[in-house]
Amino acid sequence: MPGFTGDFDHFGLDLKGNRLFLAAEEHKTVEVFDLQTGERIHSIPGFGQPLMMVYLPESNRLVVTDGGDSAVHLVDCKKYKIIETIKLGQGVDHGVLDPVNKYYYVESGGGSNAPTHVLAIIDTKSFRHIGDVAGLPGSSNEGMVIDRAGKKLYVNLTDTAEVGVIDLASRQFVARWPLPDAREAHAIVLDEPNHRIFTATRKPARFIVYDSDTGKVVTSLPCVGVNSDMSLDASRRRVYVTGSETTSVFEQRDADHYEHIAEVPTAYRAKSSFFVPELKRLYVAASGKGKRDAKLALHVYEVQ
Repeated sequence: MPGFTGDFDHFGLDLKGNRLFLAAEEHKTVEVFDLQTGERIHSIPGFGQPLMMVYLPESNRLVVTDGGDSAVHLVDCKKYKIIETIKLGQGVDHGVLDPVNKYYYVESGGGSNAPTHVLAIIDTKSFRHIGDVAGLPGSSNEGMVIDRAGKKLYVNLTDTAEVGVIDLASRQFVARWPLPDAREAHAIVLDEPNHRIFTATRKPARFIVYDSDTGKVVTSLPCVGVNSDMSLDASRRRVYVTGSETTSVFEQRDADHYEHIAEVPTAYRAKSSFFVPELKRLYVAASGKGKRDAKLALHVYEVQ
């Protein structure tokens, strides 16, 4: 991807339409790729700092969080243009979609050194800001995931080094689980059949497994540093953690036992990724922040 600088952030997927979307932060665009060939087929402009997104197949729309504009945008994916914008407080970044009611929970209202922040609730069907989950500790959070029933939201609370559990009906915390001797948890994944939560930290770099019923730490293993995304490959019982230079691969022997089985070479700051199980492919974005001669690219790996 010649002409690009800085970091890429997160991906969005249109499986039926054969498209992969990627946030190019410093380029201020969302890039569109062909899933099969990896070819870059379009560039969507108009963002301040695109960070995270979710594709809505029912309407052929893309919801994008924008840290530069402190906003959430709605993109028409036929015309490839922003058609609506909701302004929020500063600190807009991570988001997660409730699979049941299609509400999108967006981190906002924090900013530097703020004691608390909120999750703005966006109804993606009407594209309206309909409420907030208030009182999240610290100025920001990282990854979030919601269970398939739309009842609980799990969130990495960066400033307090905890995993928080929010009941979505009451919009209140029901649990807060401390990280075991680690900080800066980024990616988070839910393994519902096995009642497990996976998270990955940067200080130090650890892959951590929680029992999602009790909050008890099941295990903690070293993993790649500067990690940002993580995927569960359920059919192969593997977890992929992407960071700078490598991808850490863990095998799930059973719900309580995990083994580090590979460290796959990737690229500098190749921390953002998206696994598509239907294609048996892991898409990894190699970024360039902090390295003048870094080669920014989309890497495609086929799992074996």
